Amino acid sequence: MERPRRWSRPVMVGNVQIGGVAPISVQSMTTTKTHDVEATLAQIRQLAEAGADIVRVAVPRPEDAEALRDIVQGSPVPIVADIHFNYQYALKAIEAGVAKVRINPGNIGKEEWEREVLLAAKEKGIPIRIGVNSGSLERDLLDKYGYPKPEALFESAMRHVEICLKHGFEDIVISVKHSDVYYMIQAYRLIAERTDFPLHLGVTEAGSFVSGSIKSAIGIGALLAEGIGDTIRVSLATDPVKEVEVAHQILKALRLGPPGVNIIACPTCGRLTGDLFSIVEAVEEAVKARKFKKNLNVALMGCAVNGPGEAAGADLGISLGRGRAHLFIRGKVVRVVPEDQIVDAVLEAIEQWEETPDETPAQANGQADAS
Repeated sequence: MERPRRWSRPVMVGNVQIGGVAPISVQSMTTTKTHDVEATLAQIRQLAEAGADIVRVAVPRPEDAEALRDIVQGSPVPIVADIHFNYQYALKAIEAGVAKVRINPGNIGKEEWEREVLLAAKEKGIPIRIGVNSGSLERDLLDKYGYPKPEALFESAMRHVEICLKHGFEDIVISVKHSDVYYMIQAYRLIAERTDFPLHLGVTEAGSFVSGSIKSAIGIGALLAEGIGDTIRVSLATDPVKEVEVAHQILKALRLGPPGVNIIACPTCGRLTGDLFSIVEAVEEAVKARKFKKNLNVALMGCAVNGPGEAAGADLGISLGRGRAHLFIRGKVVRVVPEDQIVDAVLEAIEQWEETPDETPAQANGQADAS
């Protein structure tokens, strides 16, 4: 079944395309002090290694703006400068060679200041993200709507889209982030219906690793399932590497991300006769460490009720029994594996997996490759 995808104008962020038919890109943001170039570059490299396509850095001080040139030159991925309040920092960021500038319409200031940023970005060929945030809307919009409603976020974004277009600037990415997941979804739907600019998805101030991951999966996942969204950032109050990992899990769950192994596992119940939890944990850790690029579903099932059906429906998998498991490859049992050898057997099957001619594993299971 083909995945829907809203078409949007393509925008280049360094060497990463956002929009058009490009894959959904993953972003994160550093938590270091940006003027600490060494620490910031170290974290950027960690994020890139985890799978971040683009990394954003905060620029709240003059020394942060001064550090951008060295950060841009040392970064393995495109750098976005996050600008609030002081438009001069945006101008310095553009001069330093950042790949994109995020401005917050709620606090960027006068239109003439915004115009200077737009003209400088246009001259350098750098896109701008209009980053609307429910926590920093313009005062007149809060007075009008009484609360950061979806319509208020939409109006804020469109107000600044009009300013951009008035000055001949069209390399725009839009975000309308809200801490309320339902409002966030509605705001993005409004933008998606009424513009063709690429959209940066995210639930702002989502929370801790667990609660924030759930909120982000619901908000970002719901929109991506409708075909809305071109780049995503999961915002978590934890190590930003976790943001990247969760973002890739969201994409993988929707079969929208880059090729990779998708683990399916049953929640278990009283029928369980073996240690499935340890097996799942060991396989997931090994898959993560080995960074398999093979696009396949691996089912790790705990008993004979749903196990054989799920394992047979996946590309490969196991159905656990008492002290052993049946190993399925393309729906057929290929051997019985002792319980202490299950993890090695699954990893070996992944290593040896070969796609059939003219057919990807996803297609073999009736799924279109939307990436």
